[in-house]
Amino acid sequence: MSSSSIDVYAMILAPKSIDLRDSHVMAIINLTPDSFYAKSRNEDLESARSAIDRAVAEGATIVDIGGYSSRPGAAEVSVDEEWRRVRMGLEAVCSMDEGVVVSIDTFRSEIVRRAVEEFGDVIVNDISAGELDADMAATVARLDLCYIAMHMRGTPQTMQQMTKYEGGVVGEVVGYFRRRVEELQEAGIAPERIILDPGFGFAKSTEQNFELLRGLDNIRALGYPILVGLSRKSMIYRSLGISAEESLPGSLALAWQTLQGGNAILRVHDVGATQQVVRLSNIYRTSIIADDKAL
Repeated sequence: MSSSSIDVYAMILAPKSIDLRDSHVMAIINLTPDSFYAKSRNEDLESARSAIDRAVAEGATIVDIGGYSSRPGAAEVSVDEEWRRVRMGLEAVCSMDEGVVVSIDTFRSEIVRRAVEEFGDVIVNDISAGELDADMAATVARLDLCYIAMHMRGTPQTMQQMTKYEGGVVGEVVGYFRRRVEELQEAGIAPERIILDPGFGFAKSTEQNFELLRGLDNIRALGYPILVGLSRKSMIYRSLGISAEESLPGSLALAWQTLQGGNAILRVHDVGATQQVVRLSNIYRTSIIADDKAL
């Protein structure tokens, strides 16, 4: 399916639509005590509300609520504890007057089921593309939800021991998505509900992450919208010999690079700064088109 045929998704907890032919900023709303970037942690309802209010004010189109840290080596979290955290984030969203598109960052179908039953439709942002829960694809299909399928090997606890790619990381990720998208559609998920995330930092070395960034056009060629999560990740701060707290300029540089190949959803910690990158990228690309027409 061509991405040009994917029009507007009308979704999530408020009467708001977004067009995935455009670039969007997705705000990371972590409701966890152990996310790798300490400043992104929100552990109570008031801090969740504050983080969501700030993200929307700074231009986030989507807020992504997570109750289970997926950083390398993260601790296991029970279903009930993950739901307590996610529910708190959804309550925070519902307390806002303005409409906002909401995603939940989970690989568990039970969390998806509970969220929809109590709060209505959500985007499902699944780090495992359904591989960690055999009921996920069927649940998403039955509820007709938008689904972000990410490439990962193993689990957050084991993934960094699984970085060997015989055919090169780009080729293997593209091949995986070809197979997995077909399987997701066979499970009943409509193709216009699928978004692909190459999974930067998940079962990939620093060198492989940069190889994958250079190869994003190969993933775009599959014809689906893409989500890219590079914000403050170790590929940036380890390459520069700095900390995650110091890595905003590097995150913005890679956001710019991502957008030069085409539109994307950028999943980030720093909404306002990234929104400036999106706006400048749009101006830059529009000027190139205008110059080409003038020749």
